[in-house]
Amino acid sequence: MPPTPRTPVTPPTPATPPTPRTPVTSSAQQSVAQRRAVYLGELAQGTDHFHEPRRPDCPWCGSERLRTRLRTPDLLQHKPGTFVVDECEDCAHAFQNPRLTTEGLAFYYRDFYENQDRGEEHQDHEGFAERTLRSRAGRRRHEAAARAMLPFPEPESWLDVGTGHGHFPAAAKELFTYTSFDGLDPTSRVDKARAAGRVEEAHRGRLPDLVGRLRARYDVVSMFHHLEHSPDPREELRAALAVLRPGGHLLVEVPDPDCAFGALLGKWWVSYCQPQHLHLMPLRNLLDELDALGCSVVSTDRREPHVPYDLTGALALAIGNRLPGGDEPWRPAPPTDLQRTLRTALTRATAPLLASAFVLDHALAPLLRRTRFSNAYRIIARKNPRATSL
Repeated sequence: MPPTPRTPVTPPTPATPPTPRTPVTSSAQQSVAQRRAVYLGELAQGTDHFHEPRRPDCPWCGSERLRTRLRTPDLLQHKPGTFVVDECEDCAHAFQNPRLTTEGLAFYYRDFYENQDRGEEHQDHEGFAERTLRSRAGRRRHEAAARAMLPFPEPESWLDVGTGHGHFPAAAKELFTYTSFDGLDPTSRVDKARAAGRVEEAHRGRLPDLVGRLRARYDVVSMFHHLEHSPDPREELRAALAVLRPGGHLLVEVPDPDCAFGALLGKWWVSYCQPQHLHLMPLRNLLDELDALGCSVVSTDRREPHVPYDLTGALALAIGNRLPGGDEPWRPAPPTDLQRTLRTALTRATAPLLASAFVLDHALAPLLRRTRFSNAYRIIARKNPRATSL
């Protein structure tokens, strides 16, 4: 039997994203100055207090045979701190160690969703890297993921966990016209999804905390690139089974830690996504866990879920980390006029490189998705009558 997981850390609820297409004005710059004072106050104590004590064993199998797989700073937002990903030499589970505390998660998630949801196009490479991450959530990819459920009976009700603005339910509705789609997310974006008509019901919070009122309500539960953010993936899986009806299906997509790009690109591999990805689970581990919970795995796929963004994301991160710093509130001071000018010039000069990497990613995708360079996998599992849940 696997060891009892530690008490999970509750993920933070990021602040409400700003109104789209907010122009950059002097008042906006003043807001950055005000937030800088808050950030610098938090950082006066250093960053060690944002981490739990390092654990000596694997959270998945309990083995103490660990090796350091990755040590990296925050390459996306450039917030201070260093993050370590350890890997178990017995089960190959990779996990952030030491893990962020609740306070640490709140600190490093803060402003991330706000930057993603701004309507203005960021003309820097951090913005490009964030947009690259979001490329896994385009409408065509949503439709492809929804089509994976077409061989099964059309569900009456479907819960999309980590739905954000509800773009997946909106795309899936085109294929499942008689299905009622609900969304769950820890942020206020799910409320905007309901207001926009993309989901019928909006549930805000963590799935394990909402099991009591959602138990056995759904025929399908989907989790797209959600488990890797969870402090306790096992708890999330048990909660998903609890809100499924017997015979219902769980649809999961996560990054594949066995992807060859991880070894080739090192810290520049965009799927490491530190400090946000807390776990990277090999396919075999999730299959064994679902079997232990009493589910029947009916489908696995490493080809379709592959996202052609590895080279583009790595280049965007590498270039962005060599440019003069931008006006982020966690930096001690705003950039000078010279730094701003130089940053803009270098960003424009390297744009053709990023465009070429983007073309190469997509040109190679039909081949790479059939090899160990595929960077994600999908599992569809059916809940059996005696399945274990919360």
